[in-house]
Amino acid sequence: MISNQILQSTIDGLKGITRIDLCIIDTEGKVLASTFQDTDSYVTAALAFVESPADSQVFLGCQFFKVFDEHQLEYILLANGDSDDVYMVGKIASFQIQNLLVAYKERFDKDNFVKNLLLDNLLLVDIYNRAKKLHIDTEARRVVFIVETNREKDGNELEKVRGLLTGKSKDFITAVDEKNIIVVKEVMENEGYEEMNKVAEVILDMFQTGEEPEIHIAYGTIVNEIKEVSRSYKEARMALDVGKIFFEDRHVIAYSTLGIGRLIYQLPIPLCKMFIKEIFDGKSPDEFDEETLTTINKFFENSLNVSETSRQLYIHRNTLVYRLDKLQKSTGLDLRVFEDAITFKIALMVVKYMKYMETLDY
Repeated sequence: MISNQILQSTIDGLKGITRIDLCIIDTEGKVLASTFQDTDSYVTAALAFVESPADSQVFLGCQFFKVFDEHQLEYILLANGDSDDVYMVGKIASFQIQNLLVAYKERFDKDNFVKNLLLDNLLLVDIYNRAKKLHIDTEARRVVFIVETNREKDGNELEKVRGLLTGKSKDFITAVDEKNIIVVKEVMENEGYEEMNKVAEVILDMFQTGEEPEIHIAYGTIVNEIKEVSRSYKEARMALDVGKIFFEDRHVIAYSTLGIGRLIYQLPIPLCKMFIKEIFDGKSPDEFDEETLTTINKFFENSLNVSETSRQLYIHRNTLVYRLDKLQKSTGLDLRVFEDAITFKIALMVVKYMKYMETLDY
């Protein structure tokens, strides 16, 4: 159904061009939009016109028209003015609103289809049959973006994203819950993940308000068939969650960049606890003092390079070696040995994952 705001904008535009006042009333006598006052005096006449077999008629010096949606009466349109062109303007306005009904109905049908596609609510045969009826290309390359806000989204946010993207290609912008905007973007043959990251940055910039952005954007892998769109959506959802755990400083995260984080995210919590207990004898690896943790993280950032790490920490090489030896005595793991370093890195990530899961409400 067309919003009252769209109806009002439409007749305001028509009045600005034609100088003819217009009013839209529904079949129950409610005034939805109008360019003039005292519309209540026409409501009774409009309800009488609903029961009339005529498609247009003059009442109270005003031209009345019926607006149908596939033979179903939707609105009564009033055209009011002194010009001889009132009838013609009324017909044009009726035609315009009828086209809006068709356009919005088609968008709703497509929106409904895309939602069910994302949520895996369609059989394979239904996907292709409905896509054909809605004239949606089944073999276009696509990727799914999720735009998560920290507040309940409103229609303006959805329309802003639509305005940003839909004019350029056959993208679908919809929502499946209160806080997420979903973009199913068509990807050209010459486009890849670098271009998709730029798209995410453009969306992020649109939400910038001079403060730290309140949104996170995640996207899945590029798929080649419409039946695989739901997979890209699931990947984007995982990227959103994994990004919050292991890449909290990023506002844009791609599924393809999650690395080992996406494997840890799928581990059961009891298995994680067992792993930490076996490796560290029950002690959590993030309970070390701040100096030790800073040393460990910087050592990993520099790919286990002792010289570069000591330089960036502004300490002597021997001081770093002493800290690493001390850590080895307390944990049994020598971070200068690749296998031990991998074990320790995974343990830190596992602890981060467990702490994140503890904060969630089930």
